[in-house]
Amino acid sequence: MVSSVLCRCVASPPPDPAASASSSASSPASVDPCGGAVCGGPDHRLRLWSLFQTLDVNRDGGLCVNDLAVGLRRLGLHRTEGELRKIVQAGDKDLDGQLDFEEFVHYLQDHEKKLRLVFKSLDKKNDGRIDAQEIMQSLRDLGVKISEQQAEKILKSMDKNGTMTIDWNEWRDYHLLHPVENIPEIILYWKHSTIFDVGENLTVPDEFTVEERQTGMWWRHLVAGGGAGAVSRTCTAPLDRLKVLMQVHASRSNNMCIVGGFTQMIREGGARSLWRGNGINVLKIAPESAIKFMAYEQIKRLIGSDQETLRIHERLVAGSLAGAIAQSSIYPMEVLKTRMALRKTGQYSGMLDCARKILAREGMAAFYKGYVPNMLGIIPYAGIDLAVYETLKNAWLQRYAVNSADPGVFVLLACGTMSSTCGQLASYPLALVRTRMQAQASMEGAPEVTMSSLFKQILRTEGAFGLYRGLAPNFMKVIPAVSISYVVYENLKITLGVQSR
Repeated sequence: MVSSVLCRCVASPPPDPAASASSSASSPASVDPCGGAVCGGPDHRLRLWSLFQTLDVNRDGGLCVNDLAVGLRRLGLHRTEGELRKIVQAGDKDLDGQLDFEEFVHYLQDHEKKLRLVFKSLDKKNDGRIDAQEIMQSLRDLGVKISEQQAEKILKSMDKNGTMTIDWNEWRDYHLLHPVENIPEIILYWKHSTIFDVGENLTVPDEFTVEERQTGMWWRHLVAGGGAGAVSRTCTAPLDRLKVLMQVHASRSNNMCIVGGFTQMIREGGARSLWRGNGINVLKIAPESAIKFMAYEQIKRLIGSDQETLRIHERLVAGSLAGAIAQSSIYPMEVLKTRMALRKTGQYSGMLDCARKILAREGMAAFYKGYVPNMLGIIPYAGIDLAVYETLKNAWLQRYAVNSADPGVFVLLACGTMSSTCGQLASYPLALVRTRMQAQASMEGAPEVTMSSLFKQILRTEGAFGLYRGLAPNFMKVIPAVSISYVVYENLKITLGVQSR
């Protein structure tokens, strides 16, 4: 029934405009609304009306979720309630909770255009057919590895004539009344660095679908991510400041614990001192995110990949270079953040006063102390974070993704938490050396040291454990930071008009 309403002449040339006009004038009720360019059949609209009546179970002139569920089940098509709700929401222009005939026709036309884009992106050989190797390659480009047997299983679910390839008609027939387009949905649902903020912006930027780019949704995602990061960093600022204090001041002779550290901070400057350094930490989110995103897009063009998204190794290279450019641009703010977090009561009146005094006493070079270990830390952080996240994502998609690539809240939070934790663990020694070098001039009588000499000094005086001072409060803030940023991100998306996941 569904196949019978769809034309089989997609490869035919567009009809003559004059002929279409005369045909439209003579029989308006039977002419296809697209002008014949897609379906080409004069009775296409009548066939759509026949399908509409079949699906309209209660005969009220509208298709609700229940109508679609019963009607499609009678036609041998089984869809979940969530999928059917997506169909109604996508086509319901007057927001009455159901699709009338015109809305139904427009939904099918719009959905068919999206399916055609996905089909073309999968058809690597440009021969009008998709085989198992093309499915494997397309998913591999997105970092999703599947076996040839799994690709053939996907093919068999859509292949009607047993050729083990899918032509456009088979692809469209299978997906037209199905809201899921798996390739874009993997990008849509598995955003990572945009959503989660753990205080370090060293992760590889997220990809955006073609639709998100064309509709301008990408910048709303970035704004929502920036706002979520600001709230998350503010909520976890006391733990972040404690981490900085332990990185700089803790040693074998001064074994600072978590409770003792908080007590010391409150005794020295009151409860407000727990948030020292948070202002500059929040302010640097906007410029760093903007520079990083723009640099990432430019580097993608330089790489010259003809894919909608980059391969994993290309993403790592592009993301690391973009991160290095962004960090180089805002690095003086990183130094200011460390100095503000370590300051004593009354030492600076504010961020500008801090910057002015550093410049006057230590010169411009002071704003780039610790720059080298910071740049070196980007590779292990971004690489481990990306590798762990992609591994967890692929494992979930292969085992549990049946009708949708949507992992749900808890899976996404778990993957984000684990990948961020592993990334931080891999780069933590470099982060500690960076922080000590940034704080160096603020410690009276401290001699000038290089990165290598500081590593040797820490290993000699404190052992390998000394490279992980402050790791406990750093890990303590990961789960609340990820959870808070996710909740705020989802709420800001709604406020900014971004389509809900």
